[in-house]
Amino acid sequence: MTQPAVLITGGARRIGAAIARAFGDAGWHVVIHYGSSREEAEALAGELPSAETASCDLADGEASVALVERLAARLDDWRVLVNCASVFEPDGSRALDPETNRRAFAINAATPARMAQAFLARSRTGQGRRVIQITDQKIRNPNPDFFSYTMSKHALHATVAMLSKARLRAEDRVYGLAPGAILASHDQAQDETDISHRLNLLQRKTAPAEVARAALFLAQGWMASGQTLFVDSGQHLLDQDRDVIYLAREQVRSGEIA
Repeated sequence: MTQPAVLITGGARRIGAAIARAFGDAGWHVVIHYGSSREEAEALAGELPSAETASCDLADGEASVALVERLAARLDDWRVLVNCASVFEPDGSRALDPETNRRAFAINAATPARMAQAFLARSRTGQGRRVIQITDQKIRNPNPDFFSYTMSKHALHATVAMLSKARLRAEDRVYGLAPGAILASHDQAQDETDISHRLNLLQRKTAPAEVARAALFLAQGWMASGQTLFVDSGQHLLDQDRDVIYLAREQVRSGEIA
């Protein structure tokens, strides 16, 4: 295998799949991580020029680190780790659910941090290595909804600066990539989705392909390590007091036009 390699957690579906396609089309060998989406992962791998699948439960930090170590021992030019997988489950600021909080911090923050540490310590390449942590525009525009999810994304965002300062190789980079409302989420109906995706500064839908192109750009390492790139049509510049799921739902129920 002569292509540079990238591992994308949660790469079988949604934004992860868009990122996988972008790297595959750009000539990379793509390792598509999946949890329960085996059929989708294998189907996507079959469509890309050079790809494979890998599975582990990201709630299990030891298994996740072991996956990184196995890939590092086998891949000769592993340049990029994209931590995209996450859980998005509702709880609120007045009633944090302990199990939701535990899963959110394990999958959305602790495991990505550990995988990034293992990648930076073990991966082999003659080029600079890149860690891309997929966070959320909520790190600049928080609201009380999805409380544990938002807490965990703030924690993941903190790892970008911390890992950047701890890196041993000057050519390595650790980045954040913060999307906004991109795809239907949680229990949204289609009309709610259409409205929520335009609740941003530009009043336009942000496409998954835009996030994927941003990941490819970050893989080139042009920005200083520790930077976060927002791909959200300016949503993070607003001050929204609720998640756009519920803001859009209120508009639908009241008959307002977005």
